[in-house]
Amino acid sequence: MQRGPHSQWDNKAASDNAMSTSLPRESTWLAVIRLLRWDKPAGRLILLLPALWAVVLASGGRPDFGLIWLIICGGLAASAAGCVINDLWDRNLDPRVERTKQRPLASRRLSTRVGAIAAIVSLLAAWGLAQFLTPLGYWLCVAAVPVIVLYPGAKRVFPVPQLVLAIAWGFSVLISWAAVQGELTWAAIALWAATLFWTLGFDTVYALADREDDIQVGIQSSARFFGDLAPLAIAACYLLTSLFLAWTGALLNLHPLFWLAWGGATGLWVYQSWRLREPLPRAIYSQLFAENVSIGLLVLTGFWLGAWLL
Repeated sequence: MQRGPHSQWDNKAASDNAMSTSLPRESTWLAVIRLLRWDKPAGRLILLLPALWAVVLASGGRPDFGLIWLIICGGLAASAAGCVINDLWDRNLDPRVERTKQRPLASRRLSTRVGAIAAIVSLLAAWGLAQFLTPLGYWLCVAAVPVIVLYPGAKRVFPVPQLVLAIAWGFSVLISWAAVQGELTWAAIALWAATLFWTLGFDTVYALADREDDIQVGIQSSARFFGDLAPLAIAACYLLTSLFLAWTGALLNLHPLFWLAWGGATGLWVYQSWRLREPLPRAIYSQLFAENVSIGLLVLTGFWLGAWLL
């Protein structure tokens, strides 16, 4: 669906600006926190979990806690930069989407200049932290930047932009593995593939809540691309996630306790896929997305025990 004339967009943005003035005011710092998405821990955790999977497995279940903090801080900085860049791209589109219309840049509570400064500071923070990684880890961080920057543009031209996001998400596995071992192994590749399909699955769930709005404004998404087959596509992504996690466990010959966690996670993905058979209220899609944080934590526990008890 093509966008309407620019004047319609300008009128809509002006209307949203006027509406935002009637909303309760918030401090600039609180608006910046919302811009960085630090007020939504589920989104940050679901990014950090694959990175922690990799650190735990690459270290044989005995990770260096200094490195864990480095990965967490770097992940928070990189994800913050990605969120701000996304909002800068979408500042004139977000006002037309119910879920995003009150974001700080969309509602004009923060200026584009503030957004640009926040993005630059976040990228610089991530770059500074990357200096403490191995050479391979550092260059993987550099390679991830173009993917992070271009993802918002992919939503305008690529039918499955969630795949681009999944590739960006997957860098967290490769960077973390390289930070421990200085190289990538087949187990790292298997874990990367599991992360890619997991991200494609849960972000398609997330996109289902916005599908009608995305159609209206002309934004591409996997939920739109798969259409009525979206539940089946999500189930296929979860199946591939489970299989690649199993391959990872087999390559590393993990303790049987890992397989208990793997079985539990797989069962939860099956149950979630079953719930998606019928259309659901928007809030339920967000709830199902957030449930993946708990599933990811279960997998992390299984990886840690499975590697530590060898």
